[in-house]
Amino acid sequence: MFAVLKTGGKQYKVQAGDVLRVEKLAANAGDKIQFNDILMVGGESVTVGAPLVAGAAVQAEVIAQIKGEKTIHFVKRRRKHSSQRTKGHRQQLTLVRVTDVLASGAEKSGVAAATGTADARRAAHNAAAAPAAEAPAKPKRAKKAAEAAAE
Repeated sequence: MFAVLKTGGKQYKVQAGDVLRVEKLAANAGDKIQFNDILMVGGESVTVGAPLVAGAAVQAEVIAQIKGEKTIHFVKRRRKHSSQRTKGHRQQLTLVRVTDVLASGAEKSGVAAATGTADARRAAHNAAAAPAAEAPAKPKRAKKAAEAAAE
């Protein structure tokens, strides 16, 4: 059985036992995670999602947090200035081993969903901002009117 999953803006065709290098996920080595964005599940019968397959998931185990190959960006500026610049970058990646492809029953598995680090930061930010939003704010006009009445 195979599945096509989406994570980190990319799509991967996987089956049990595959090792993937995906964009960095918020998980530690040895954690068990579950990819819920499944676009297609295949095997004896093929199920194509519209856009996702309901109830399908791919479970995986995090092997390690790694860095990708170094890419060099060389910039040579225009004539008469003789300036040049070299910059390098190594992408943060997560190495995962696919353990199981579930065609259904993903909600009941109890395995944590795989989220990227940007998703984790966004969720933490929204959780911190929620209590501040619940506090009633006094309108500025009411405050100025109260000050004018007091004078």
